[in-house]
Amino acid sequence: MPSYQVFRLKENLRQQFRWAPHLSGVTALKPKDYDEAFTLDSASPYAAWHELKGGDRELAVGDVLACGELDVRILKYIGFEEARWIVPEQRQSVVPPMPENPQASPAMG
Repeated sequence: MPSYQVFRLKENLRQQFRWAPHLSGVTALKPKDYDEAFTLDSASPYAAWHELKGGDRELAVGDVLACGELDVRILKYIGFEEARWIVPEQRQSVVPPMPENPQASPAMG
C-alpha cells in the first residue's frame, strides 16, 4: 500500500487559491507555500481523502498528497490533479574579476 505525505497549504494562501481560475495541466507548487503535516498509508489519493473525510485531519482544497517525488497530487474542487514541486534556482552573483595589480591599471596612467 502506498504511503502518502500530506502537505497543508498555508492558511494565508487558502483564499487566494480558492478564487484562482482553474487551469488544466500540471500545477506548479512552491514548497514555501506548504507545511508538512503527516504521513498516511492508503490505496490511492481518493481512498486517503475518503479515510480522512469528516475527521480533524480532513483534506482541504489546496492540500497536497505526495507519494515519493514523482507522484504529487493537489486537491482541487474537481478532485486530485497532477502537480510538481518547483525549486527556484540559486542565483549566482557575477563579480567582475579584480585586476592583479590595481596600481598598474592603464586608466590611471
